[in-house]
This record gives sequence, C-alpha cells and structure tokens, in this order.
Amino acid sequence: MNRTTLSLIAGVTALAAVTGFAAVSSPDAKATGGTAEAAAHLPVERTSLVCPPPSTSDLAETTYTSFTPVTKGTENEGRAELRPATEQKPDEQKPDEPKSEDDKDATSEKPVLEPEEPGKPVAGETTGGESPALLGIAEGRFAPGWTVQGTTTVTAGTGRGMHGVTCTAPDTEFWFPGTSTDADRTDYVHLSNPDDSAAVVDIELYGKDGALETTVGEDITVQPHSAEPVLLSTLTDEKQTDVTVHVVVRSGRVGAAVQALDGRLGGDWLPASADPSGSLVLPGIPKDATAVRLVAFTPGDADVDLKVRLASPSGLITPAGHDTLHVKGGMTTAVDLGDIMRGEAGSLVLTAADDSVPVVAAARVLRGKGDSQESAFVPAARQVGTRATSVDNTAKGTTLSVTAPEGTAKITVTASAGTEGGTAASKTYTIKSGTTQDIEAPVPAGAKGTYALTVEPRSDMPVYASRTLTATENGVPFFTVQPLPDDRGTVAVPQSTEDLSILQN
Repeated sequence: MNRTTLSLIAGVTALAAVTGFAAVSSPDAKATGGTAEAAAHLPVERTSLVCPPPSTSDLAETTYTSFTPVTKGTENEGRAELRPATEQKPDEQKPDEPKSEDDKDATSEKPVLEPEEPGKPVAGETTGGESPALLGIAEGRFAPGWTVQGTTTVTAGTGRGMHGVTCTAPDTEFWFPGTSTDADRTDYVHLSNPDDSAAVVDIELYGKDGALETTVGEDITVQPHSAEPVLLSTLTDEKQTDVTVHVVVRSGRVGAAVQALDGRLGGDWLPASADPSGSLVLPGIPKDATAVRLVAFTPGDADVDLKVRLASPSGLITPAGHDTLHVKGGMTTAVDLGDIMRGEAGSLVLTAADDSVPVVAAARVLRGKGDSQESAFVPAARQVGTRATSVDNTAKGTTLSVTAPEGTAKITVTASAGTEGGTAASKTYTIKSGTTQDIEAPVPAGAKGTYALTVEPRSDMPVYASRTLTATENGVPFFTVQPLPDDRGTVAVPQSTEDLSILQN
C-alpha cells in the first residue's frame, strides 16, 4: 500500500473520530450534477477544555459554571466533567505497571462539576488561593458547544475586582497584546496541559522597540495533566507598560490565558486575541468606560496603518484625533483613546490599509474614578459563527453586546433554564449595519440561579459579540468582559467518494 492510499485512509479516519461520521460512497453523477457536494455540518462528539487556576488570593471566591446547549443530531449518551489538574510525569509509572492505591484514589476523585443534561447549567464554588487548574472532557450529547466559565471576586489586594475567564480548548499558538512588565503590574501566563505527554512551550515578548530579550522563555516544559504559571517579569529585565506575548507550542498542546493584576487598577483575565488579520473587531466595550487603551502588534517586518472606527448605536464613527494608528513591524504600539464611549455602547473596528499585513489587538478598559477604578480587557474577537454561548448570567448583572460591522444582521438569543430552576426563553433581534447594540436579553421564566445565553445568527452577515458581568463592591465597579466566538458545536465533514484509481498510483 503506497503513501497516497495511507493518507486518504488517515484523513477519513480522523474526520470520523471527530464527528462519528464520514461519508464514503460511490460517485453518483445525477446526485451531484457533476459538482462536489457541500460539506455537512455535524455535531462534534468530544470536546476538551482547560481552566487556569482562578487566583492566589486568600480572599478569592470563585464560581464555575458549565453548560451545553441542546444540539440536534446528537446521540442520547454522553458525559461531561471537570477534574483538578494532577501532574503525573511520564517516568513515574510505566505502561504495564499496575496502579497503586493512591493512583486509584486520584482517578476516582469526584469531579468538580458534572452536568446532568444539556440545556441546563450547573455551578460549583470554591474559595481561597489554593484552587488548582481544571481539565475537562465532554463526550456525546454534552460535547457540542460545551462552555465553562470561572468567575472570581477578590475584594482587596493586588488585582482586586472581578476576574472572568472562559475555559479554552487546548491549541498550539496564542497572541496576547495588552500585557505588561511594569512595576505596577503582576502578569502571569498560565499554561495548562490536558494530555498524557509533556508539552514544550516558548514564550516570546515584544515591546515598543521590538522583541525583548528573555532569559528563561524557551523550552518551558508543562508536565502531563498539569498547569504551569509563568510570571512575565521573571522572563525579562525590561519594564514596559505595553507588551505583546506570543505563546508557541513546540510539541504537544496547551491551554493558555493571561491574568493581569494591577496594584491600583484591579485586574482581570486577558483572553487571547483572534488570529492575526487585516480586519479586527473588539466587541462590547462598556458604555460607562472612563478610559480605553488600545494595544496593537503586527508580527511581520512591514509597518501598517490601522484605520480606527467605533461602531456606535447609530453607526460607524471615527474617534476624534484617532482616525489612524501607525503600527511598526514587530513592535507593540499603544494609544490612549480616553473617554470615547460617552455613555453609549460601542465596539472598536480596526482595518489595515494594507490588508496583507496581519495585526493582533486588545483594549484595556477602565470603569470608575480615582481610587475606585477597576480594569478589564476586550481583545479582538472571532465571529459568533454558527452559535456562541456564555454562562453565569443574571438579569441585573449581565450586558450582552452585539455588533454587525459589515451589514444588517438578525440574531436569536436564547436564555436557558437557571442553575436552580426556570424555563428557557428566546427572542430575535435586528442589528443595523455598522452598529453595536446592548441587547436587553431574554430572562428565563421563573429563573433561579444563573443561566446561559446562546447567540445564533439568522443571516449571512458577520456578527461579533461579548458579554459583560458587573457588580459593585465597597463602591468599586467590579466587572469582566468575555468575547463570544463560535462555540465549536459542529464540524464540517466534506462529502467523500470512492476512487479506486488512487490505488494504481
């Protein structure tokens, strides 16, 4: 059997492993009309998520919430669970060596969260600064769109505020513009490895003059089923206000997230930016933001001029004095946009004059004044796509923000049942071209506890969204913002046909 045949079999087998289905049939000219059929979109059958450790503060109070939307086409079987990351080095147990009683106890430890059925969120709580990272697996009917959020409140100390993080799928590359090595900041990159083999990671830092010299940023080993926090200020001697972090996985895969803690301005999780692109949207900057700082970076050597616009409730406008931002190749560039929101919902829309020059970006947002300020981050986001999901919502503490930068779009928003009861409710909205709307999202009837919100576009126009949680503690406006990209509930499976002539090559 030659290599071409092996590649074909491997490709079909990989698709079947992800979706449980791959069509391999004889050609039918009448059925296809001589053209290839469109790929089928089928529910995924397995989803992995990693959640970084929530906080090192003894005052931390964390709620984890898990939710899987009801998805058509799934089987009745399945499971989902979150367990603590427990490191086991490859040489600690040989493949044929029987498990010890300690190993058996560790693997039988009760999950932190274990949902009972799709369509109903489940929540759990933890306190203090010793909570570990969590590794999660969902299979069968629990896998499509599985979403988990950790929301932490820290009432005092460095980074006091509300920290929200959406648990992420493991990957091999991440961009984080908006980090810092300044004296006032304590920024950690958290690396979590869900797999059975070690991962090897490089962390690259880029400041205002280009790449920063790092001492221990290469060949960072993350052991199986473990998490590794890396303090940015230990990687370089340079103190810079605005730094872009590039996480590159040499072998294996990891989940990566940055926790940015400020001695005066609170703190939050900084989600990874969308992949480098010539067109970016930073959705859902809170309307009462008192300051917005935009940070951008282009990985290549070429400079680029970014056109900066604000998608407001009335349409696209250019912030006074900030119509363009010049970004030098390989250098991090930042600009203070000040109080650009002026009490209205908005999203930043960035467009490169030369679309071939890719850019990543994020904004640091402040609410409050004086000693009562709090900070959060809004990165460039991926499109909502087929469906996006957020969890841990309440009627009074949640703002859902949606923008349609290229054309008028329709969306349906569904509120699930609550963690402690209630009945799901849905509503359809129209988002006018070039605008951002803070949606008055539906609330489940008889809602008890928190609930999930799913956003489903009903038109072909690109839609971007984010969700903001707010609370007030001791006069400080705590808040956190999470972008809502596609929840990866389905995967495209191309139609395949049998071609025996390939065996003759």
